[in-house]
Amino acid sequence: MNIDDFVALVRDELGLPVTAADAGRSFDELPGWDSVHLLWLLTTLERETGRPLSLPDVLEAGSLAQLHALAVAA
Repeated sequence: MNIDDFVALVRDELGLPVTAADAGRSFDELPGWDSVHLLWLLTTLERETGRPLSLPDVLEAGSLAQLHALAVAA
């Protein structure tokens, strides 16, 4: 999953108006972002990748780009 596919997933699943340019912004800077989105995205990523993600690692991520890196890490 490349960053564009990841951002499209965020837009489609969470309904947030984000682009690839927003991926490096902190969550606080994303319009409409709240902590519930992070948990929803965690479960969505696990479903899409077919493997679990570490909740502590996800909670430490500060941006969509960092979450993407966790999702695609081998």
